[in-house]
Amino acid sequence: MPKKKAIVIGAGIGGIGVAIRLAVKGYAVEVFEANSYAGGKLTWFEKDGYFFDAGPSLFTMPQYVDELFALAGKDPRAHFNFSRLDIICNYFFADGTNLIQHADQQKTADEFEKKTNEPAVSINTFLDNSRKIYNATHGIFLERSLHRLSTYFNRDAFASFSDLFKIDPMRTMHEANETAFSDARVVQFFDRYATYNGSNPYQAPATLNVIPHLENGLGAWFPEGGMRSITDSLVSLAESIGVKMNYNSPVEEITTKGQKVTGVIVNSITRNADVIVSNSDVWFTYNKLLKKRPELAPKKILQQERSSSALIFYWGINKQFVQLDLHNIFFSADYNTEFQHIWENKTISDDPTVYVNISSKCKPDDAPLGHENWFVMINVPANIGQDWDALITKARADIIKKLSAVLKRDIGALITCESVLDPRSIEGRTSSYQGSIYGSSSNSKFAAFLRHANRSSKLKNLFFCGGSVHPGGGIPLALLSAKIVSDWVPDPA
Repeated sequence: MPKKKAIVIGAGIGGIGVAIRLAVKGYAVEVFEANSYAGGKLTWFEKDGYFFDAGPSLFTMPQYVDELFALAGKDPRAHFNFSRLDIICNYFFADGTNLIQHADQQKTADEFEKKTNEPAVSINTFLDNSRKIYNATHGIFLERSLHRLSTYFNRDAFASFSDLFKIDPMRTMHEANETAFSDARVVQFFDRYATYNGSNPYQAPATLNVIPHLENGLGAWFPEGGMRSITDSLVSLAESIGVKMNYNSPVEEITTKGQKVTGVIVNSITRNADVIVSNSDVWFTYNKLLKKRPELAPKKILQQERSSSALIFYWGINKQFVQLDLHNIFFSADYNTEFQHIWENKTISDDPTVYVNISSKCKPDDAPLGHENWFVMINVPANIGQDWDALITKARADIIKKLSAVLKRDIGALITCESVLDPRSIEGRTSSYQGSIYGSSSNSKFAAFLRHANRSSKLKNLFFCGGSVHPGGGIPLALLSAKIVSDWVPDPA
């Protein structure tokens, strides 16, 4: 008897993850990807001898990658390896303060005590509370569907409910941080974690103070081979267990019969399937792939505020900077004004916070000898028709001015090659509506409950994974969305 068939739309990291899980379950799995490559945002390119990771540059919670190899009966270490970073990030503040965030929590606390007005005990107390939020939420809010009764009626759920007072959902992140610390630099440091899911610390709930634990408590890592090796290793795993990857194969339509999905149309050819999983942005899934069934669209969800986007400059730099590490942050002088520009004015401030990732610090062959490959990113609003060409020109000059002042070198004169990624091209390459990186924002108390579910409530056998649905964006959460979908999908008969 032939196997039941599952089709995955999109080869982003969530799509690859769910393809592996469904193949392990016993489905015959095909993935259809519009691009010529896998990974979605988690991909790379080469220019003039420099190699750049195009999208995600921070790797946390590697256990969710390992889990996929283990499910397939393979030793993760034989296929994918990574090392823990001793220095998580360098921070440069507008007043000249330079803080090093260490993997060792006590070292970080001591660093803050030495260079700010905040005692080490305050840092440790805050990070301990971040761990408590994680312990109270990850089992129920991240690893299970919020749209399934069994999520709320089990031992883990009852334990989480007893600790819900710890998650602090009624205050904003900034309000909680301003209460916890007296030094504005420390407040700014912890406010930054809202940007990890494309949100605004002045609006997002203090529950997001769980994020520091993912980095400080569970660790930040660097994969051997760079971030692209996550995609490469999982694609190899998928293919080794029978998943068929189809590139340059954009899905044109999800076919339905009554209240059930029946397949997809690719290159004008109908491909039938028993299960369909969309790893495409949920907005595009309904407005493009299901456009013949407009009554199915969840209008309130699709109208939610989108997360922020990014403007990224990929620069080849003909110098090495010993004061920089893999991850580096150059803070704006006025964080509140920066976020007002992004969220209220839908533009870019004159003094944006700048993130510089340099993978050649850990993988020297990513740049020519004596050079560095800079991934330079600022947070920007989602695309609603702004004059991006003008904004990019202005932002580039502001970024170079800022970095040159801090590093005491004319950065513009050191740039040997350049590529640019903006919200328009993010949307075009990854089908992320308006170029938003994380789907909808988390700028409300109940945002976690308002994300689209991982299963359709109106079409049988239609499922969703990836950053635009529960539990959210980023590599770990996208992989968790794949796990949740796999839990929903019944074993093939």
